Amino acid sequence: MPDMTSTKPDTAKPVASLSFEEALTELEGIVKDLEGGKGKLEEAVAAYQRGAELRRHCEAKLSDAEAKVQKIVEAGSGEAAGLRDMS
Repeated sequence: MPDMTSTKPDTAKPVASLSFEEALTELEGIVKDLEGGKGKLEEAVAAYQRGAELRRHCEAKLSDAEAKVQKIVEAGSGEAAGLRDMS
């Protein structure tokens, strides 16, 4: 029976299928583990490689979000449609 209490991310999940938040959480875990210096060298290299993929994925997601915000700003008042009544 699998351990349901594990907080380790599912590293078998393709990076491209992760949300920004999932990827960032996994990346933070990898950084913490690597900083701890525990584990085998081969595992550290694999974790570093996965971390690099996660970093690129997060940067791409942030770039997409930035482009969307820029389009909103360039569209006029800088307010998204439907949000004007919230202030």
